[in-house]
Parts: sequence; structure tokens; C-alpha cells
Amino acid sequence: MPSRYNKARILTNNSDYYEPIRKSRGSKSIVHQATRPMVNPTVAQRASIRTTYHTWKYGDRLYVLANNYYGDSRYWWVIAWWNGYNMESQIKTGKVLAIPLNLEETLRILDV
Repeated sequence: MPSRYNKARILTNNSDYYEPIRKSRGSKSIVHQATRPMVNPTVAQRASIRTTYHTWKYGDRLYVLANNYYGDSRYWWVIAWWNGYNMESQIKTGKVLAIPLNLEETLRILDV
């Protein structure tokens, strides 16, 4: 399964900020993936992908929409990213979300 972290840099972190975590794990450093910057699709890229629309309502969840449209709830982040959100708590009731229907092409556009 493509992940938004496939092309992320691997970091070795030994900063003082993580000292309590390192101590609890008995480690000298923590290895993790860097968060990739969120780059939104261009107007031309958006126009090249067939989309449907969903009006966000109370109780909606991105993972449910991903499961409905892609058959896999783990692609919730594609819908969030396509619409410029980092997380679903930022989406206000009544907001219309564009849901790209061609997942494979969308992942290519998002460089995943």
C-alpha cells in the first residue's frame, strides 16, 4: 500500500526534547520518518482527475469516506490532503469536500 511517508527522510533524533522517551525505551536515539511538506495539487492536476463531492456533516469521518470510495479506510489522508487539510478536526460542518475518484492517478499527482 502506498503511504504518504514512502519518500520521507529517515531521521535519527537524540535531542534533549525526547530524552524522557529515550530513557523509557532504553535508547540513545529515536529513529523516525520526517514529515513531508504538504503540497496541494495544481488547478490543472485537479482538473485532470474526476471527482465527486461530499458535504461534511456532523459525525462524518474521513476513514469512512475513504472506505466508501476506495475500499480501504487507510486512504483517509488522500481526501484530507486533496482538500488541503492536515486532519479532520479542521473540517467545518457544511464544507464541501472534493473526493478524487482515481486513487492511483491521485497518488501519482501527490507524489506518493
